[in-house]
Amino acid sequence: MGEIEDAIERADQEAFTKEPPKTLKGRIGYLIQQFGSAKAVAQEIGVTADSVNRYRRGARKHPPADVAAKIDDAVRARWQPLVRRRRHRQAAATGGITVETRARFGYTAAAGSTDDGRFRRLTVHLPPAYAQRLFDARDTGASDQEMRGIIAEGFKAVYMQDGGVRAMGLSDVEINDIDYLNLDY
Repeated sequence: MGEIEDAIERADQEAFTKEPPKTLKGRIGYLIQQFGSAKAVAQEIGVTADSVNRYRRGARKHPPADVAAKIDDAVRARWQPLVRRRRHRQAAATGGITVETRARFGYTAAAGSTDDGRFRRLTVHLPPAYAQRLFDARDTGASDQEMRGIIAEGFKAVYMQDGGVRAMGLSDVEINDIDYLNLDY
């Protein structure tokens, strides 16, 4: 996953109204319910179907760390899909999305101004249209670079051009060297 997709996933997990199962048996049971079979779960987490069944029965209680991490990631990625969709719809319709980041921003500007990329720490609330575009891009499998472009375009319009009040000669804003990026919606 890319940095933008990771940030969306973290924001989704903050909205959970109920915590995912904590026990290994509970997590494996949930995954079997979601995937329909132990074989499908085994393919997802990279173990045998027999191992999945041993985890489900409680015969094996401590999987290797990498397998435990895969199980946790698989559960969290599928947990409370209705809560996720509701928050996405709300952000895309009325709420918008707040982006907090520290990254290098570069841009193309009119002659005589500096266009050297520099690190900035920004917290900017983007309108609902950008949230909708970001979620649509993620759902269609867009690359991290394409999703960065959507956020950069939002920063250009909202922060750098202040909604059309200043810096009208500014074009082609880019986000590079992301130190961190968090989303809230």
